[in-house]
Amino acid sequence: MLVSPNPQKTSVHATSESVDDYLKAILELGGSEEALVTTNALAERLGIRTPSVTGMLQKLSSERPTLVHYEKHRGVRLAPAGKRRAWELVRHHRLLERFLHDVLKYSWDEVHEEAERLEHFISERFEDRVAAILGDPEIDPHGHVIPHKYAQGMFRNEVELARWPLRTPATITSVSDRNAASLREIERLGLKPGVTVTIEDVNSSGSLCVRLPGQMDVVRMNKNLAGSIFVTATP
Repeated sequence: MLVSPNPQKTSVHATSESVDDYLKAILELGGSEEALVTTNALAERLGIRTPSVTGMLQKLSSERPTLVHYEKHRGVRLAPAGKRRAWELVRHHRLLERFLHDVLKYSWDEVHEEAERLEHFISERFEDRVAAILGDPEIDPHGHVIPHKYAQGMFRNEVELARWPLRTPATITSVSDRNAASLREIERLGLKPGVTVTIEDVNSSGSLCVRLPGQMDVVRMNKNLAGSIFVTATP
């Protein structure tokens, strides 16, 4: 889902890192359906006690411009101003990951934490220069789409590899960037974005046997690792 560029900069008033983290987490957890996100889900994602999350959501919902719409006992979704800021942060994060990886030669398992720290603070001028140096890239190192400036991003229609049907070819489109150890294992197994895979078997514990093109032996992985790899149907 894409929207036309809007040259008006988000007027979120000097959002703190904490507020930014809330907005981005709500965006990611709500997904393309913009579903209500529960306080428990936010607390788990952010590593914060549920009462503290409730207090922050009440505060954010009362600010002007309104950043979130909060419904007691139901959950929260982003208001337009909050959504603009959240997608701006996503663009910053993914551009920074690409810059750190391609220009500064960080490995793909190192870039997430650095980008998390920097995404709150870069100016529009810095953002524009990074994008220009990189040639306005469309994809970050983990396969995620980089939103256009002033535009709402998109959620791909991807499925976790762990949920993909047996013996049906799939193409890896992205991998989660949240766990460095998982990224190192994914790289070791050769399961980076663009690779075609077929699940040959799933055992009783949920572990997968996956075949890659041109390889005689299958790759074995646990269901947690398979849950951090996202695929779509191979054309």
